[in-house]
Amino acid sequence: MTDLVRPTKIVGIGSNYRRHIEEMGHDLPRVPKIFLMAPSALIGPGDAIEIPPGTEQVDHEAELGVVIGRQMCRVPAAEALDYVAGYTCVNDVTARDFQRSDGVFARAKGFDTFCPVGPRVVADLDPGDLRVRAWVDGELRQDGRTSDMIFDVPTLLAFVSSVMTLEPGDLLSTGTPMGVGPLHPGCTVTVEVEGIGRLENPVIARADRGV
Repeated sequence: MTDLVRPTKIVGIGSNYRRHIEEMGHDLPRVPKIFLMAPSALIGPGDAIEIPPGTEQVDHEAELGVVIGRQMCRVPAAEALDYVAGYTCVNDVTARDFQRSDGVFARAKGFDTFCPVGPRVVADLDPGDLRVRAWVDGELRQDGRTSDMIFDVPTLLAFVSSVMTLEPGDLLSTGTPMGVGPLHPGCTVTVEVEGIGRLENPVIARADRGV
């Protein structure tokens, strides 16, 4: 999978599904909330998500991923989809307790293995109303549609490209629907986006020497 997605950066979007914002008790954003994730967090289908020592709440977040096809700088929304190579599934894994304590996302979302992507990149897909779901050990946790996004994909691409130049292979993760929940060592998490397929990853405890 990393042969298909080789980002110089992974751009995440926070608070972009109406029902998820209600679930979290937050106000609707007036502009997209963007943050950066480490490319070193990227893993593919079947690779293990490793829960590091010290965190007590690691959550799954099923998301539609957008892979950039050509350099994109200050592109208007009406032209934005012309710059897309394709779409994929993303699991934006988050150490929720670190997110709360830090007040920023870098550590909470930056651990190695915290960005599973796959199982493929699909071109010529309309991102406007796709079903996004997540299961943990076969139990349905998340079930939403991209039509519930506050900012749709063209709007997100235009906004992000007005801030930073997006390069071929960069990945935009577009936010998650309601139902995020905890992951524990020994479980398996599955993310599915309509028209793309299923991204499945086991969860293990990270084995740190000397800890």
